[in-house]
Amino acid sequence: MARRKIVAGNWKMNKTPTEAKALVAMLAPLVKSDDVDVVYCVPAIDIVPVVEAVKGTNVKVGAENISDKDSGAFTGEISGAMLKDAGVDYVIIGHSERRDYYKEDDAFLNRKVLKAFEYGLTPILCCGESLAQREAGVTIDWVRLQLKSDLIGVTAEQAASMVIAYEPIWAIGTGKVATTEQAQEVCHAIRELIAEIYDADTAEKIRIQYGGSVNGKSAPELFAQPDIDGGLIGGASLKEDFGKIVNYK
Repeated sequence: MARRKIVAGNWKMNKTPTEAKALVAMLAPLVKSDDVDVVYCVPAIDIVPVVEAVKGTNVKVGAENISDKDSGAFTGEISGAMLKDAGVDYVIIGHSERRDYYKEDDAFLNRKVLKAFEYGLTPILCCGESLAQREAGVTIDWVRLQLKSDLIGVTAEQAASMVIAYEPIWAIGTGKVATTEQAQEVCHAIRELIAEIYDADTAEKIRIQYGGSVNGKSAPELFAQPDIDGGLIGGASLKEDFGKIVNYK
């Protein structure tokens, strides 16, 4: 079975609504593709203008965060209902910056994953190791632990529809890219874990991205690997290079 590639841009805390619309317009002719799903994961304040700006194109919109609560006295949070009503299709959960800077643990992220599914949103669930963990040789054990905890209560049908993004923390925004072999090794281990938790069919269907300083030059080799189904792209998603990543062939 050939899995459809998915390339998602994580804009992080960049672009005002006015700048966001200009970026969408600039990227529009560059990211056209019949073969690749394209997603812009944008700051909350940019969601509505970007949803409007991508109408009639092949691009879907994702959020960078979701609350584990439905509504109520949670100042500053954004709910699944709000995201869905605004036109969001995807949501990033468990990015290393959220895990590190905001101390989001796996039990909390598990609730977010379940909440995303409750509102018909597709999670892009992130996992990855630090440089110290990579050097200690515990990368795969660490990633397995993260995902086993984050996927508690997720059904096989739900898992098959979601996206997992493997992002070695030491390669995010550093210009360092894991070797093709390193990236494939971990993505393969993730697929094996999904087969253990669920079954081979679910493991075959789930899409696994690589993220971490991917650019137009590194994308073709990375995306050619049997267990890498696209990328979660940071800095390059704000530049023309994003079009080269989408059209990597």
